[in-house]
Amino acid sequence: MTERLSPTDVPRAAALLREGALVSFPTETVYGLGADARNGRAVAAIFEAKGRPHFNPLISHFPDAESAFAEVVPDDRARALAARFWPGPLTLVLPRRADSRIDLLTGAGLDTLAVRVPAHPLAQALLRAAGTPVAAPSANRSGGVSPTTAAHVLEGLSGRIAAVVDGGPCEVGVESTVLDLSGLTPVLLRPGGVPAEAIEAVTGPLLRPEQAGEGEALRSPGMMLSHYAPGLPVRLDAREAAPDEALLAFGPPLPGAAVTWNLSGRGDPAEAAARLFAGLRWLDAEGARLNLRGIAAMPVPMAGLGEAINDRLRRAAAPR
Repeated sequence: MTERLSPTDVPRAAALLREGALVSFPTETVYGLGADARNGRAVAAIFEAKGRPHFNPLISHFPDAESAFAEVVPDDRARALAARFWPGPLTLVLPRRADSRIDLLTGAGLDTLAVRVPAHPLAQALLRAAGTPVAAPSANRSGGVSPTTAAHVLEGLSGRIAAVVDGGPCEVGVESTVLDLSGLTPVLLRPGGVPAEAIEAVTGPLLRPEQAGEGEALRSPGMMLSHYAPGLPVRLDAREAAPDEALLAFGPPLPGAAVTWNLSGRGDPAEAAARLFAGLRWLDAEGARLNLRGIAAMPVPMAGLGEAINDRLRRAAAPR
């Protein structure tokens, strides 16, 4: 049963987040579906609750710019935009710090993170009380209309999440603007609550994804079939493993591989989702160190988060 919390219940909501539960909360744009961004299992539960078919990067929310920039590498453009628009409906995509504790699943395994400082007072209070970055896409079933009231959240997610903090209707009603600053030229990945013209007054001209050249790093999901794949080739639906292969296992592992990373020994898709990106990175590094020829990936059933896991594995295995 999903709890409907009042604004005075922020300590309860913060405790639920720290315990790994999902909590919806209002921002100035729409209601977000929050989880501890450092807890891979909690982040996997977001995808499961939303029925999200792909592991798209999630936005991590912070109470202030200082805490956001502790997880990413800001440049002068990012600092100027933060001074002008934070707190507010602007998300910045920046290089991930090497020592960032944000879980890899939150950023979909990329070397960038999307960060934002929301302006809503309840969101601010919750983030400060939780004491951890909070990953939060919109609190609706995948493909549905973004929610701007607690009632909207409950219509789609009641029974799927622990709680929703009812802060009344959202003011802006559209998602945050997403700006990619990981390349030389800023790229507007998603129009939103901060107009592009206001951003250009700070940064100069913006590119749209279709205008970005080959050298630009596009950080919006689904733009390429081969999507941030490991260096070693990936072989799907492996029924056997060779001595010169690394094995990405699911359930009882196949014998014979040089090294193995088990996504979930008990065959749990949620656990597998939480361990997927760390596993691919570890096997890629170990495989390169041992001069292995590739990564053999055992089959993962399509049920539940299995669909998203298989989507990512297909992208990792695509010709490049």
